[in-house]
Amino acid sequence: MAATDTPQPARPGPPFATRGPRRLRRTAPFAAALLAALLALPQPASASASAASLTEVTGFGSNPGQLRMFRYVPDGLPSGRPLVVALHGCTQSAAAYDDETGWTRWADEWGFALLLPQQQSGNNLNGCFNWFQPQDTGRGSGEALSIRQMVDRMRADLGTDASRVHVTGLSAGGAMTSAMAASYPDVFAGAAVVAGLPYDCARTIAEALTCMNPGRDLAPQAWGDKVRAAFPSYAGPRPTVSVWHGAEDITVRPVNRTEIVEQWTDAHGTDAVADASDTVQGHRHEVFTDGSGRPVVESYALTGMGHGQPVDPGSGAEQCGVAGPYVLDANLCASHRIGRSWGLDS
Repeated sequence: MAATDTPQPARPGPPFATRGPRRLRRTAPFAAALLAALLALPQPASASASAASLTEVTGFGSNPGQLRMFRYVPDGLPSGRPLVVALHGCTQSAAAYDDETGWTRWADEWGFALLLPQQQSGNNLNGCFNWFQPQDTGRGSGEALSIRQMVDRMRADLGTDASRVHVTGLSAGGAMTSAMAASYPDVFAGAAVVAGLPYDCARTIAEALTCMNPGRDLAPQAWGDKVRAAFPSYAGPRPTVSVWHGAEDITVRPVNRTEIVEQWTDAHGTDAVADASDTVQGHRHEVFTDGSGRPVVESYALTGMGHGQPVDPGSGAEQCGVAGPYVLDANLCASHRIGRSWGLDS
């Protein structure tokens, strides 16, 4: 299934967009100007055979964010297996973010369930998750709560291992991934933000544009305080975070990779000085550990890559994906590396 963009204006395009009838109709004139300033994103291509494996699920809770729920469950998946939540970018759909990114391949090979929430145009004209609206990113409200309810439905239906639930997303979906990790640290063991933004970088459309480009520079503690404020009474472990960003991204500037690293290293009580670094397929990779030496944050600066999800099309053991708009052949399959960092291959 063809993948498209990110947070409208956001993901494969820009990471956000305005709401339709449910909210923000009065922002339509500004939204039109915003869209003109952002990339024109292609529409998803028609689904391929693997899309038929996607199933829509209804009746998963009060659904305050009015999202749709899709899932991909490998045949014969036993109970007690992990769950990955994958959040598409603007103008994309669940069916445009499964095979293209490689996540369905690893679900089949490694044995885990895949949950793909889908935005509706009535919420956001460009199909972006509303990562810049507090009522959609806060714990217990809006789109964030809808996604949490989907996770609960998956656990009830499949007997998912509650300690192995992870979330990832591209652009606007990456920004929403930051929100889910901050607002629900008791639900997610790991998060992977691809071409996304820090949690609570913006609370208005104008702020969202600034966060995307040129970016917002805060001290690590100020970023970390935003995470802690998302669930003030929480004192448990926080999700590990993997950050992926194209070094040539002009839609969501690469400085956001640095700010996300600073946010989550501070949230984990450590600093933003890498404890280990190497090069993976020509891309710089850094690892940040906590006081016990456990890796808690990692980042990939993708050389020569623009705005999109890194894939490596082919049938090799570590290859994945279908290159297209905002799904970019970087000679490195992000979903494979992310899944391994979460231990999904074991």
